[in-house]
Amino acid sequence: MKKSAQPVIITGLSGAGISSVLKVMEDLRFEVFDNFPLFLIPQLHEETAQHSHLNNGIAIGLDTRTRGFSAEAVLEMAKRIDARLVFITCDETVLYKRFSETRRRHPMAQDSSVSHGIKAERKILSLLRDNADIVIDSTGSSIHDLRAMIEGHFSLKPDENLTVSLLSFGFKNGVPREANIVMDVRFLKNPHWDQDLRALTGKDLAVGAYVMQDAGFETFLEGFKALIFPLLPRYAKEGRSYLTIAIGCTGGRHRSVFIVETLKKWLDENNISVFLEHRDLKN
Repeated sequence: MKKSAQPVIITGLSGAGISSVLKVMEDLRFEVFDNFPLFLIPQLHEETAQHSHLNNGIAIGLDTRTRGFSAEAVLEMAKRIDARLVFITCDETVLYKRFSETRRRHPMAQDSSVSHGIKAERKILSLLRDNADIVIDSTGSSIHDLRAMIEGHFSLKPDENLTVSLLSFGFKNGVPREANIVMDVRFLKNPHWDQDLRALTGKDLAVGAYVMQDAGFETFLEGFKALIFPLLPRYAKEGRSYLTIAIGCTGGRHRSVFIVETLKKWLDENNISVFLEHRDLKN
């Protein structure tokens, strides 16, 4: 029997990626409506429910340009049609860059600067972010990263399990906001201080061998596996379909990369769906 889906309302900051998310939802066989007038949504929901066999449900994109838009009205509508509310956010500096590069006018900055418009919109939408079922931060994410996150939350394949996102990162560049579980592995031997290994990464065998020589490595790895493995079915049981585990070291190039690669092999062996990203290994 086909698994039915709740309606999904997708909103957030202008320029944060609402349109990109809607395209992914369309690929997941949701019927997508962008900037649909709020007052017509109940009728839309009622009509599309009668044809649920044709798709996985409806996904409606709403932003401050939508007719009848207000944070309170969107929350009330989400409650009325029992929709999951998704909020797409992004750092102000990234949003400013996106609007500057495309030379688009910010919808909240008709007679003021882009920066002012971004700040004003963030304030107006704070209520929605605080009450969203899912908050997705697109800062630093490629379209492929965004797709993986959305698929993790909304893919409705039969018997689909929890998708685990393994993310390596460097603390010097900040802790990833999307992480649900963060593990600091800076206590392990650092290959950076070995001249022969400094230019390599955690994907290289020599770096992995060096990290495994640490007297505490095996105890740590087995303990961490024992910690997270029983949690996965519990997260899935609570309705979560996407879990991000972030592993951090100093620079995000050696220890964290090796640990993430090692965990991926282990999760693959246990038939856990895995998405892998090395955040600070892109340059």
